[in-house]
Amino acid sequence: MAATVAPFRVEVSDATLDDLRRRLDGARFPSRSPAPGGTTAPTTPSCATSSSTGATATTGGATEARLNRLEHGITDIDGQSVHFLHVRSPVPGALPLVLTHGWPGSIVEFLDVIGPLADPAAHGGQPGDAFHVVCPSLPGYAFSGPTHDRGWDPGRIARAWAELMRRLDYRQYGAQGGDWGSFVTSQLALATPSTWSGSTST
Repeated sequence: MAATVAPFRVEVSDATLDDLRRRLDGARFPSRSPAPGGTTAPTTPSCATSSSTGATATTGGATEARLNRLEHGITDIDGQSVHFLHVRSPVPGALPLVLTHGWPGSIVEFLDVIGPLADPAAHGGQPGDAFHVVCPSLPGYAFSGPTHDRGWDPGRIARAWAELMRRLDYRQYGAQGGDWGSFVTSQLALATPSTWSGSTST
């Protein structure tokens, strides 16, 4: 790795989690849903249930420990702090793959697929299908935030991803993105045609 990339460890204080639980528990909902039946919007009961479930599930420790079993990095690109997961495959010659989450998602949505992608043989797959996996947090999300200026559109994020992969010494790679990440992935192909191995956007 280049000297501009530093290791990162996830640490969320108990005070932060307690504050989140209090805010979720204290959420106020309208007495009547603006769209009864959920035809065009979530119903009031479903929102209240989701909030209650979130408050109960926000323990933090288990997810934090799971994240910290993986390698994290952080670097400054174009004036923005960029956090990322970086899981190297044990398979020689594995293809690097950058995964971009959507809105309002995070890198946590990739936790169940990182293992099978990086070490498919350990999950019933073929070693030849292995990837070195890079999962950046979008600017303004999670540990890549906050942003300090405007203009972080898909094109600018794609250029940041290209620089990140260069700093990780990956000269050719694939990419996948869903939701907002699909726009970033498409722009990444346009920004780095000489390094491109293909993409999947959903």
